[in-house]
Amino acid sequence: MSLPFDSVAILGAGLMGRLMAVTLAQAGCKVDVFEAGSAEAEGAAARVAAAMLAPLAESAVAPVSVVRMGQHALARWPELLAPLAQPVFFQREGTLVLWHRQDAAEAARLARVLANTGAQVPELAPMQSVDARAIATLEPSLGQRFAQGLFLPGEGQLDNRALLASLLATLESSPLVTLHWQSPRTPSDFSPGTTGQPDWVIDCRGLGARPQWNALRGVRGEVIRVHAPEVSLKRPTRLVHPRYPLYIAPKPGNLFVIGATEIESDDMSPASVRSTLELLSAAYAVHSGFAEARIVEIATQCRPTLPDNLPALRLPQPRVLQINGLYRHGFMIAPAMLDAAMEVLTQGRSPLAESFGMETRDT
Repeated sequence: MSLPFDSVAILGAGLMGRLMAVTLAQAGCKVDVFEAGSAEAEGAAARVAAAMLAPLAESAVAPVSVVRMGQHALARWPELLAPLAQPVFFQREGTLVLWHRQDAAEAARLARVLANTGAQVPELAPMQSVDARAIATLEPSLGQRFAQGLFLPGEGQLDNRALLASLLATLESSPLVTLHWQSPRTPSDFSPGTTGQPDWVIDCRGLGARPQWNALRGVRGEVIRVHAPEVSLKRPTRLVHPRYPLYIAPKPGNLFVIGATEIESDDMSPASVRSTLELLSAAYAVHSGFAEARIVEIATQCRPTLPDNLPALRLPQPRVLQINGLYRHGFMIAPAMLDAAMEVLTQGRSPLAESFGMETRDT
């Protein structure tokens, strides 16, 4: 890729900041990354995530534009992962959606929503209704527990923390990249395009950008990581529930990420007893092997969200590009946001963003 500029300053080293930095450096651009925290990404929403790539499943809470972005990402992730310095767990074994008998009405409502999404986005692999025998074929340990379910072929997941680490290692090995830790910056600290300044400033700070983008808000999420050698699940599994739909995402090394909560709050305090009990009880109801699991971590984080719950690219001033509002869909839509941002930087507009129904905002 030929770039019409030579240097950029990237603000924020979370998922989007690291993806942008790696992509631009690979294209021959000089990159300076400024991060308020450390290399461990302890303040990044991406660190507290299940990293599921499930556009059809997420259509229960996401519009068609986000679904299309997620479908785009499923094909792009292998291409983005291939040149990284360290391998990253990635799979496309589908999503299994299950429910207990008392929640059949809620499951029927969900099935109608997913069927409607499939009609609007026909390139998605169609969902399949599965009975106990089919569930046992997909997940042998669950066939005796659930009589009905839905299987969503082609959906996937990756290891979020392995990805953040691999992106970091790739940046550290690049002679074109300079990393500035414990170095908070805002766009006003730069005069892009002038002598001695970067050609572009790319703001990927998430909630850190709220002083410059006051429409941003935080949506709190809580996840639990457990080590469960007695649980064998091959793919992300979701449990339908009217109050707290649960997901369980298996990661390498018998680790499982369990989550569901979504709270309109920017409270970053530890998880509540109620949320913890509900998540663990629901996980145990899916697989009794979680009773002997060891809790590795109970984590909370706030996802950066705009009023319409949709991601956005914004050009608040010449040569300053802001990428924000990825909400709960960060890993699922990050490749689409990356590709759209690269079009803006190289062409001045993004046909890809327009195809997703995402406008590039000037203010």
